[in-house]
Amino acid sequence: MAVWDDLIGQDRVVEQLVAAARDADAHVTAAASGDAPRLSGSAMTHAWLFTGPPGSGLDTAARSFAAALQCVGPDRALGGAPGCGFCDGCHTALIGTHADVEIVRTDGLSIGVDITRDLVRRAQLSPSGGRWQVVVHETADRLTEQAANALLKAVEEPAPRTVWLLCAPSADDVLPTIRSRCRHLVLRTPPVDAVADMLIRRDGIEPDVAATAARATQGHIDRARRLATDERARARRAAVLRLPTRIEQVGDALRAAQELIDAAGEDAKEAVEEVDAKETEEMRAALGASEGGRLPRGTAGVMKELEKRQKSRATRAQRDSLDLALVDLTAFYRDVLARQFGSSVAIANEDVRDAVERIAATTRPEQTLRRMEAVLECRRAIERNVAPLLAVEAMTVALRAG
Repeated sequence: MAVWDDLIGQDRVVEQLVAAARDADAHVTAAASGDAPRLSGSAMTHAWLFTGPPGSGLDTAARSFAAALQCVGPDRALGGAPGCGFCDGCHTALIGTHADVEIVRTDGLSIGVDITRDLVRRAQLSPSGGRWQVVVHETADRLTEQAANALLKAVEEPAPRTVWLLCAPSADDVLPTIRSRCRHLVLRTPPVDAVADMLIRRDGIEPDVAATAARATQGHIDRARRLATDERARARRAAVLRLPTRIEQVGDALRAAQELIDAAGEDAKEAVEEVDAKETEEMRAALGASEGGRLPRGTAGVMKELEKRQKSRATRAQRDSLDLALVDLTAFYRDVLARQFGSSVAIANEDVRDAVERIAATTRPEQTLRRMEAVLECRRAIERNVAPLLAVEAMTVALRAG
């Protein structure tokens, strides 16, 4: 299976990446014989920016391209496109163990300048064994201003065989000076049918479950897979979709807000608890602490820094979980609005059609629009670091009022 098969519904992007991978392969092959052509004017360049909506597969596109750049499959000599998916270069790049492919991702709220400077220093090295030195930055939108400025110089003047692959939700999430030096590829939300087909073929999901998950997440690949395979995720979504029908009084709205926050916290705890425990154990072992014993003198600061990172990751996980719930609420009211306007578009939440139809029949479109705006404002407030409970309480009260 070629590495490009993981990119669902991105034919145009794949076409550009395949052309770039061919030119990159030709460049390295010619360099081995002492006659490397210049990259200027070719489909290949040293810096790329991948943007697109959540679930479109930004990290998949970047990793697939990284694998194609490291491809050493024999079919290339016969005219085949790099990215066979079977050779050692492709395989290790995809699973994140290739010595010359650095995957950068944070579970925290931001990426600081110290980490970025270390990354820039590494990127100046020549490939140790692969064909290119590739840096895949999956969360470039979380760079602090200082970190982004540190990255700018490396993107402006990269080492001869270093490639930067930056991922962000939109071009506006990256410094203008950085994006102006990158080749920009925009991914789209994959078609619902294509996502359902992928779940059936690759994950062995039953067709009806796959179709429901793909439709409910509106083509968000990762969420669709989780919804199709995780019973707890389905239960949490069902609880969120019951909210619009149970906030008749102000007290109901406040209780619903607290339940959303508690569910997001529990979800985040499940997501990070095992990772945190493993990290703590490994750090204690690295510092020489015996099992259950005290830390050696002078190492408390290291553990405090680890705890700080873990706290940041937990906060981010809670925000992400809460945001998923808000996205589900937005989709519910979008279905309500579609019914109110008599649209023939298929509703996303077929499993709660009765609730959608009931609210559509008993409220007005302008109320639905105000409710959707309340959900969006809650998302914006949380991004501005408003206390999540206050933001969600304001939203649920607004949902009740309509």
